[in-house]
Amino acid sequence: MKIHILTLFPEMIEGCFKSSIIGRAAQKEILSLHAVDIREYSTDKHKKVDDYPYGGGAGMLLQAQPVYDAWKSVTGGERVRTVYLTPQGVPFSQNMAAELAEEPELVFLCGHYEGIDQRVLEETVTDYVSIGDYVLTGGELPAMVMIDAVARLVPGVLGNDSSAEEESFFNDLLEYPQYTRPEVWHGRKAPEVLLSGDHRRITQWRLEQSEHLTEKVRPDLYGRYERKQRLVGQLLKDKRNHIHMIESLRRGRAEIIWWEGEDILIYDRKCAVCMITASSRKAGEKMLELAPAETETFVSSQEYLNEILCADGPTGAQREQDACGNSAVFRDFGGHRGRYEVHSQCYQFLYTPKVPLPVKHKDIRKLTLEHLDSVSGHYSYEGREYVEGRIREGVMYGAFVGDLLVGFVGMHNEGSLGLLHVADAYRRQGIAVSLEAYMINRILEKGWIPYGHVIVGNEMSFALQEKLGLYRSSRTVWWLERK
Repeated sequence: MKIHILTLFPEMIEGCFKSSIIGRAAQKEILSLHAVDIREYSTDKHKKVDDYPYGGGAGMLLQAQPVYDAWKSVTGGERVRTVYLTPQGVPFSQNMAAELAEEPELVFLCGHYEGIDQRVLEETVTDYVSIGDYVLTGGELPAMVMIDAVARLVPGVLGNDSSAEEESFFNDLLEYPQYTRPEVWHGRKAPEVLLSGDHRRITQWRLEQSEHLTEKVRPDLYGRYERKQRLVGQLLKDKRNHIHMIESLRRGRAEIIWWEGEDILIYDRKCAVCMITASSRKAGEKMLELAPAETETFVSSQEYLNEILCADGPTGAQREQDACGNSAVFRDFGGHRGRYEVHSQCYQFLYTPKVPLPVKHKDIRKLTLEHLDSVSGHYSYEGREYVEGRIREGVMYGAFVGDLLVGFVGMHNEGSLGLLHVADAYRRQGIAVSLEAYMINRILEKGWIPYGHVIVGNEMSFALQEKLGLYRSSRTVWWLERK
């Protein structure tokens, strides 16, 4: 990820990140941090960048020209996501940090004095963001707060794969209390359960502590969490057919857009996937109006929803007829009608036992970008860029014979297991079984239910899932991708 900071005080930025985790990530070229001095783009011989505001008032404003030229120097005039730090912006949150972490390039614009000429903001800024209801002397400190929160979510920045998941605000819960040696300090003993070695009890204790703390300290967060849990409880009554929604909610990935009885629409903002199930066509139409405009993929549980999403809509003055034959204004369903096409129809398979599976092939390792060519060459279904993202996320694993990569498996961006492939010369040796079993075990370690999607008609994969003890859904789901 490339991060540019437009500022009057570049030394503040450079000094802050020089020796931090973020600085080390920059040294490893996982991140690129570039502080740009706005004064260098002033046309004034004294490098003046401010002036009095039109209409009068206290203080000075940053002029449009040096800000624009500084911005253009790093963007080339192209539309790059640009964040302006201002008390008038939307509140910064962990969800926003996760969203920004998906961007390949970010620009942070730090204001000073009484602000910046509105005209250059309108021409360059995409996001107005505040870190709190208070005023600071400049935008550098808010920018550094945001950069720290965003950068640590970029794959490879933190050493531990799960560090960014098991922390405050994950899945709308605050982090549980933690303890280390000595066992007794100032007469206070560490909780016995943490010394038991029983990981299931420890996980449950931590969840209960997080729930209790969140309810007490942040009832707003707890309200969202509790609503998700109630929806998960409802979906569990038909676990096999709703496992994709259940796990997306349980893993803290999805937000509820609509829920009324059997009509449910949830959205995974990180990968722009909407999952929808509707009791009727009318209910489905209502929910599609609410689906986020940036949705790239729909996972649909009813075929009549596909008809709307894939239908060719009328153009110009054309109208559709209502039930009584009267002319009615064409409904675009939130801009989604006719914008998608069916990618695949799948059964869902899920592994419900909590017992790890045996893995016979012993040499299975996490893949790195040095394996990208090999993996993308054998798995072109989703494209090279998608595979690269999965490797960077740290969720791709390979089976090796010596130094030779002979098969691989991974987790898709919405959380299902897949991307399974074994080289022709190494098939029928149990490698596919070992790879999927290994992936299932990794998912179990996180306390999740492993599940995957298998395209209708793929009998070989059906047999593999059944051999591993996965259960099949009674109904199919459809994957629809934006055209």
